[in-house]
Order: sequence, then C-alpha cells, then structure tokens
Amino acid sequence: MGTMRAAVLLQTNLPGLTLLSRGKVRDIYQVDDGRLLIVATDRLSAFDVVMSQGIPDKGRVLTQLSRFWFERYRKEFRNHFLSVRLEDFPAALRGHADQLDGRAMLVEKTHPLPIECVVRGYLAGSGWKDYRATGKVCGIPLPAGLSESARLDEPIFTPATKSHSGHDENISFSEAAARIGNAAAERVRERSIELYTRAREYAESRGIIIADTKFEWGMLGDEIILIDEALTPDSSRFWPKEGYAPGKSQPSFDKQSVRDYLESLDWSKEPPPPPLPPEVVERTSRKYRDAYRLLTGQELA
Repeated sequence: MGTMRAAVLLQTNLPGLTLLSRGKVRDIYQVDDGRLLIVATDRLSAFDVVMSQGIPDKGRVLTQLSRFWFERYRKEFRNHFLSVRLEDFPAALRGHADQLDGRAMLVEKTHPLPIECVVRGYLAGSGWKDYRATGKVCGIPLPAGLSESARLDEPIFTPATKSHSGHDENISFSEAAARIGNAAAERVRERSIELYTRAREYAESRGIIIADTKFEWGMLGDEIILIDEALTPDSSRFWPKEGYAPGKSQPSFDKQSVRDYLESLDWSKEPPPPPLPPEVVERTSRKYRDAYRLLTGQELA
C-alpha cells in the first residue's frame, strides 16, 4: 500500500458551510445563493451498502475525471463546473486543503431535474436482464438474438427515477416526460445521447469502451445544463477495448472486484458491511486510477 499518495477520506467536516446532503459518495455544501461545493469522498457503496473502508484516490479520480469531461465539452454542453482550484474557494476553506485538494468542485447551483438520464450503447447489467426477459430494454424493443455485452446499432435512452436510498428504478420515456414535461424530456434525451456518442468515440481512441452512462441535468434559469458528475467509473460502465468480446460479461474499471468479493461471502447485503481485504481495496483503487490515466493521458496528480 506504500504507493498511495493520499490518506483515505470517508467524511468531510467544513465549518462555516451548510451541509446540504451526504450521499453514498459525495458531501454537498451550500457556498452562497448561487454556488455549491461538491466534495467526492473515498466512500464506496456496493449493493446499496456503504463499505466501512474507503478506496484510496477514488474521490480524486471522480472529481478530476468529471472536470476533464466538463472542460472538454464545455462549448457544446453547458455545465455547472466552475473550479477545482483551492484559491477559487471561499477563504474560510483555505485551512481545509486536506479534505478538499483535488476532490472538491465549485459549481453553479441549479434545480436538478428529478430523473437520471441513462444512455446505453451496449447490452449489459439490468439492460441485459430486461432484454433476456422481454426482448426489450426499458420498453424499447431491440432486435432478437443479441448476446450479452453486444453493441447496439444506436444508443438508447433509458431514464430512471432518482432514489436517495436503494436502487434507481427504470421508467419509460413517457413517464419521464410526465415528471419533467415533454419538451425537457425530449431535450435531455437528445443531449444525453449526443454527449454519450461523442465521449464514447473519444474513449475508444484511448482504449476504453463506455458501455453505458448516467447523466444528470438541472435548470439554471430557463436553460437545461449538465450537472453532478460526468462519465466516471461510478456513473458509467467502462470496459477495456482490448479483449472485448460479446457473449459474456466484460471486466470493468470500477468496483467490480469489491462486488465479486462480497458475492463470494455469506453476507445478507444488509449493514453492517464485511471488511474488505487490503488486496481488494488496492485492486479497486488501481482500476479507478487506470481509468483516469487512459482517458486523460495523465497520471493522477
């Protein structure tokens, strides 16, 4: 474990700022009327249970990779990102670099749309289960005879509800439109598919297949902009391009080793979680850093 640069951060405590929410991974603070501070901790959840140990460098990968994509596609896709530089944060936070450096993002505050915008370009996970049972994914008919991990002819938009506890639930496009309005639903479908398609093409040139991903959008005035995180191992299914072969599940750049380890135990998938062996923690940390390095061409600083 001597290769680790940073201590693991499981929870933040930032006096002077109002904590708005503590999610499975992120702590979100109010900075002022128009801005939030989003801090990605090293917490990891599996089967909707937050593990008692964190994954070194995970939060920094999530923040730095989101920043990479936000900056890369800023002109075409307006987003909430303002800065990750400590000197741009409120002065009261200067003494808390240990909790913020490389893992905190200053963003514009929006009114988040109450749906998850999932785009699938390959048949995997719950989409594969759905297809095997119904020949459709979230009500969208697909050609017969597709195999697990098959690439779809066209990416599909499969929205989901946002759930603060437990799993998000897939919903139909018409249900999404009922929740956010038809015009907004059409807009986020079109923009989500467009952003996924661009990012997928770029990622493939770097040796990574983005099988599917989840975007969030929010209202800033009357404009819909990209918010939350973008195209990270937590919000996307990343597969190595080398060795990709449909007909089976693919290795991924995420917490798969944690899931595999937990599946090997006699654990009820209810808290408290079992401890993770050091090699599982290290392997998972390495996968996150590998995804960052491959996509950005740089080592995590």
